[in-house]
Amino acid sequence: MNNEHINMNTLFWFRRDLRVLDNAGLYHALKQAYISGGTTQCVFVFDTGILQHLPKKDRRVRFIWDSLLELDAILRGYGGTLTVLVGNPIELIPSLAKTLKVQAVYINHDDEPQSLIRDAAVANILIAQQQQLYSYKDHVVFERNEIMSQQNKRYSVFTPYKNAWIKKLSTGNSFYTQAYPVDRYTVAFSRSTPTVDNLLWQSKKFLNQLGFDEHYKMLTPAGVSGANFVLNDFINRMENYANTRNFPAIKGPSYLSVHLRFGTISVRQLVNEALQRIQTEGAMVWLNELIWRDFYHQIMHHHPQAMTQSFKPDYDRIVWATGDKAEQLFLAWSEGKTGYPLVDAAQRQLNQTGYMHNRLRMVSACFLVKDLGIDWRRGEAYFAQHLNDFDLAANNGGWQWASSSGCDAQPYFRIFNPITQSEKFDEKGIFIRRYVPELASLNNKHIHAPWLANNPLFGKTNTNYPAPIIDHAQARLDTLTRYAVVKKIGNVKISLIKEI
Repeated sequence: MNNEHINMNTLFWFRRDLRVLDNAGLYHALKQAYISGGTTQCVFVFDTGILQHLPKKDRRVRFIWDSLLELDAILRGYGGTLTVLVGNPIELIPSLAKTLKVQAVYINHDDEPQSLIRDAAVANILIAQQQQLYSYKDHVVFERNEIMSQQNKRYSVFTPYKNAWIKKLSTGNSFYTQAYPVDRYTVAFSRSTPTVDNLLWQSKKFLNQLGFDEHYKMLTPAGVSGANFVLNDFINRMENYANTRNFPAIKGPSYLSVHLRFGTISVRQLVNEALQRIQTEGAMVWLNELIWRDFYHQIMHHHPQAMTQSFKPDYDRIVWATGDKAEQLFLAWSEGKTGYPLVDAAQRQLNQTGYMHNRLRMVSACFLVKDLGIDWRRGEAYFAQHLNDFDLAANNGGWQWASSSGCDAQPYFRIFNPITQSEKFDEKGIFIRRYVPELASLNNKHIHAPWLANNPLFGKTNTNYPAPIIDHAQARLDTLTRYAVVKKIGNVKISLIKEI
């Protein structure tokens, strides 16, 4: 028997987990290297298969690059380094693993359908090279099959899922939210110089070489330091979250979604922050939002077909508006020129900043689907291209909720009235005036429906703000007719349906 001790060298592949501390996969990579006397090297790949579909002024690329610069500095503080590559990770990761002669590559789970295909392809090549790919849960608190009913069935309704989620967490004695003690094993970071040219990526010219504008950055600070700054600011406001989160003119949301998306902060840390303040309504409501995030990710795992099709198959029988008229309506929606001020302000916020307030995501989505009659998938794709915090599971879940085609979605006959929503959530028109300045002179009453202001400038050809592109009352009736093709929902009396 060969008792020769084997030093196990590992490679950790960063993806949507751009931090060192409390990183599950990195912890396991370092621990395995440490206990065997080996070392761990780190890599990130700018996937050209993804980059080629992004707009050249994509703030997310700059956010990733800024976060990587900070991540590299943190790794160097521990004695490690970060290798950054550009290309197809299916080719690059196995090639680097072979060059470095590691025994295994470590990652954190990414359950998006295309990511699973990519990771399976990488794993197969590594196996052929007599190397392994190990993957760990890190992006959510509970995933895949961890929250099941007593009958061992998956949940498709949020409230019972939430109750089971909270019960499992409370009986886990903090196990599920404990931070991974990466610090114990950081001595295992490789001190060796990477075998690939690893200097060019740290220059701003690198972004230009990728085809992106290096000046186009988010308002949200990047990296772990940025995440901590945003978190500390929100902690001081968390207790008021329930009362402020729906009003886009005030600082109510956490603004942490982009940091969760790219993993510059741990979801376990955020859950613990909420639990420490759970006696306040704000913390409880915010925890609820984090649970929704887990919920949508387990839906994606169990129902990957819902990422391109309606979760409720019958809803794919709906005939959506198409043709030149529909294209004109979609363009007006996307540019914030619908004539409905709150919808337009929401779209302009997205186009100008890459962020849209959560309440307005519902308002905007409902308007596109149920006022304009346009397929939810088109809106989902637009958000995917423009949202800084785009996350497939959450984006898909949100759009299918608005279109009533998703799991636990709003009923099809719940149709947001864009004027009522505007009056309720931006009563004084502060947010509207910020993003639709051409309406600034209107009073607080007329700013929600400027065509009623009896001002000859509004709704005429000589103004820079359009009349409504569609009559909401008629669009509501058209939507009820459109949705009537779906089984079991065509017999609701219109007279009994209330707007919100």
